[in-house]
Amino acid sequence: MAATRGCFGLWRTWRMFLPRPQLLLPAAVRPQSSVSGDVLPRTSLSSPPWPQQTSLVPVEEQRSRHVVSTVNQLIHRRDIGRLFAVLHFAGRQWKVTQEDLILIENHVEAECGERIRMEKVLLVGAEDFTLVGRPLLGRDLVRVEATVLEKTQSWPKVHMRFHKRHRYQRKKIIVQPQTVLRINSIDLAPRLA
Repeated sequence: MAATRGCFGLWRTWRMFLPRPQLLLPAAVRPQSSVSGDVLPRTSLSSPPWPQQTSLVPVEEQRSRHVVSTVNQLIHRRDIGRLFAVLHFAGRQWKVTQEDLILIENHVEAECGERIRMEKVLLVGAEDFTLVGRPLLGRDLVRVEATVLEKTQSWPKVHMRFHKRHRYQRKKIIVQPQTVLRINSIDLAPRLA
């Protein structure tokens, strides 16, 4: 304990002889006297020392307008080819195109033969462009419809727990509901906003 105190005392004594850092500010940023009537002192936060920068927003807006007009022309000419979409359904993400069959290990409330609309569309793409949602695309922008083809159960999966030399065995057979869906159509709005 005494050695620790001695070390700390030595550090305190040594620290006294270290040079103190001094903050040198340019004249434009140095604090003004409070006589001038300013409520806040001038600091680097209230008036930064660098020159005011111009915004690049008009250039970006022009570029995005050009991209949107190009995509609108492709949609108007029906020159988009085969569309694909990334959906969020039953806790998973699915990349689908028209006439795809997907097997969902979950129960869907619709009956066999009914058409359902997938509303959580994350992304839609074609050969020349891709529309990405943040996080979802609007319901009026893209429409994905599917038909429920079959509702069954999965084959029995055996979940076995076993501890050797302890006479411990547990066997659980898991059967999950399954639904088969066919993607009927992926439609885009006639014009992007």
